[in-house]
Amino acid sequence: MPIQIEGLSVQDILALPFDELAALVFIDRPIVINVGSAEVLGQFAVDQDSITVELAQIDGGGEGILPALTKISRHVGKQAGVSEIRCIVHALNCAKPNLKLRAHLIKTGFEIKEIPGKGEAYFKKIPL
Repeated sequence: MPIQIEGLSVQDILALPFDELAALVFIDRPIVINVGSAEVLGQFAVDQDSITVELAQIDGGGEGILPALTKISRHVGKQAGVSEIRCIVHALNCAKPNLKLRAHLIKTGFEIKEIPGKGEAYFKKIPL
């Protein structure tokens, strides 16, 4: 079964007009969204050079939420004309660490970095 985000398929989300998607999600404020079987606390922002996808908490999941969010972010980034996606995942100091998530992040190229104003987190830049 394809992953759904707030009841919409990834394809449905990609079909939304850029302005509508940006106004709903890329608001540079923390929001909680349901992605597949996970509840995700994240913050999504578009500026003139990049998209920032910051994930603070992921409860549940495991069925491909990160690739789905990456696909949507790439699409929005291309529409916005930005050069990169900045991915920040706060998975270092969790009360109940998700070892599978940590292993997946490292396997897919995330590195532990000190992020100015945010602290230490997994970080990856994706060029567009």
